[in-house]
Amino acid sequence: MNTLPPLILGSTSPYRRELLQRLRLPFEAVSPQVDETPLPNEAPAAMAVRLALAKAQAVAALHPQAVVIGADQVADLDGQPFGKPGTHERAVAQLRLLSGRRAVFQTAVAVVRASTGFAEVLLAPVKVHFRQLSDVEIDRYLRLEQPYDCAGSAKSETLGIALLEAIESDDPTALVGLPLIRTCQLLRRAGLDPLAS
Repeated sequence: MNTLPPLILGSTSPYRRELLQRLRLPFEAVSPQVDETPLPNEAPAAMAVRLALAKAQAVAALHPQAVVIGADQVADLDGQPFGKPGTHERAVAQLRLLSGRRAVFQTAVAVVRASTGFAEVLLAPVKVHFRQLSDVEIDRYLRLEQPYDCAGSAKSETLGIALLEAIESDDPTALVGLPLIRTCQLLRRAGLDPLAS
């Protein structure tokens, strides 16, 4: 019987932790110490890919025998990045800009296994169509949900779904922050198959 390598999620996000639990693999979550400041003129997709890989590599450097998952998400409106708002005022501004428009949530996942030299990253873009939103709707949503730790200020898995007209994605958990189809692809390539005994 093969002994599986330890699995680490390089994230403290409760959303990503909850998603990874669906794969029924034992894992621990470790906070990656990574500067998330955007680079000058960095495109949102490139930023998500860079940060997902950097998070996985930072944790893998401390746990070289483990398979490490890193992820990042950047909301992209016409090439402009939207990160986590952090405050009510910034969330209001984000949702006013997103109202009636289509944004792309660029979600990247990376898997690194330092002991074998494996390091790959995949992008799972999600097109999100926002309804026309009134200031009253925006304020009510934000006061009820307080999604200040979510890129683009919208939590589609809960009340944020009421802000939307449509979601287009080939990886249904990508919008929540961890694209599980791509995560499984990378885990298998790294030698950790969720369906192997």
